[in-house]
Amino acid sequence: MKWSLPIGKIKQKLNNDFNRNLSWMGGAEAINRVFRLVATVILARFLTKYDYGLAAIVLTTYEFTLVFTRIGIGGKVIQADEESLESICNGAYWLNWAVCLGLFIIQCLAAFAVAWFYDDNQLIWPICILAISYLITPLGRIQAALIQRENRLKITAFTSVIIMALGNIITAIMAVLHLGMWAIILPKILLAPVEVWINLKNHSWRLNKGFTTERWWEIFSFGVNFLGIGLLYTLRNNLDYLIVGRFIGVEELGIYFFAFNAGLGISLSIIQSMTVALYPYLCAVRSDFVEFKNRYYSSLKTICSIIIPLVLLQSILAPLYVPIIFGLKWIGAIPILIVICLSAIPRPFFLAATNLLAAIDKPNLSLRANVLFTVIFAAGLLIGVQWQPTEIKFFGVATEIKSFGVAIGVLLTHIIFMPLFTAWASRYVFAGNRGQSLKTIN
Repeated sequence: MKWSLPIGKIKQKLNNDFNRNLSWMGGAEAINRVFRLVATVILARFLTKYDYGLAAIVLTTYEFTLVFTRIGIGGKVIQADEESLESICNGAYWLNWAVCLGLFIIQCLAAFAVAWFYDDNQLIWPICILAISYLITPLGRIQAALIQRENRLKITAFTSVIIMALGNIITAIMAVLHLGMWAIILPKILLAPVEVWINLKNHSWRLNKGFTTERWWEIFSFGVNFLGIGLLYTLRNNLDYLIVGRFIGVEELGIYFFAFNAGLGISLSIIQSMTVALYPYLCAVRSDFVEFKNRYYSSLKTICSIIIPLVLLQSILAPLYVPIIFGLKWIGAIPILIVICLSAIPRPFFLAATNLLAAIDKPNLSLRANVLFTVIFAAGLLIGVQWQPTEIKFFGVATEIKSFGVAIGVLLTHIIFMPLFTAWASRYVFAGNRGQSLKTIN
């Protein structure tokens, strides 16, 4: 049997905006993975488990403050009508600065509370220094959103490649120089101006008026649900770190953090690429019900064909490549890596469903679902942390992995809740509304 497609269908497939954008983002991610793999191998060889634990705490703190920059400012710019676009961009520019200046102060103050919570004063300086990025990034945020609005994700992909490649190179060099956790933290500051420069160079928009609060309330009203979703998403992404670090220890957190990034890091970066490509792709046809539905379901098929084989392959091969590539000291992380990696399968479908609801101006429904899932997730982690198997053997080496129960909690909550929400959201938007304009969905 010959597996072939008519030339017309092939061209149609290649010309599909989502697939084209996904190809750019996927290609960028493939290049990033090469650099990231090299950096991860070097980090695994030169950093101690304690270094990994400290870096996990610093980055977790940063992620919690960073989420407040995602209050829907970029999303509103992408979704805005052409008539109101300029005024929204002007207001959004100054709103970005107001938010980022506040976050710089908050993160510096939070550094002392975090150091007290973990009883480790080594955390104060890196958390404060990482906050400097908030004084740089607002310069190019509007341009980045406009580039996505115009579906020019080739530029977004290029930016990602440059930043990630340089970041991983600098990280590797700093690790070899025995700079410990600073090898993970400092590149984020050093490369912030580079990202701003690329965005400014690739879009002509510039601020054309002085300080204004114009459209702030409109942007905030649109984005408040995104903020809630972002907070809950960040809490879920870091709650396991908080629990492991607090209840089991910083060194065990280092093992868990390594397993998470060496395993799920690949899948999450690809999932993020899918999310970036999907939202503007759906928004572009949200008033055409038939095309909107076709785009959504065809995107789910594309996601399915990419993420499931990738995750299964990585999980199966983990016992082989971890000791060879990263070293025998990380053998204890293999069971955690496999379990966490499998939790990636339902994640892109959940995010696709939230994008679907956002595209029809129903992010509040996603927010409610995220609240429910976060409660379920937290309960699963707290139950999992109570189960700490004493010994597991890999390659004849006995090792303790006290955070394995937490990993099981992550997997079970994801594979149970996320598919149910995806099915519900798809049915809510499409069932009973065939042939109708999406503008009638309230």
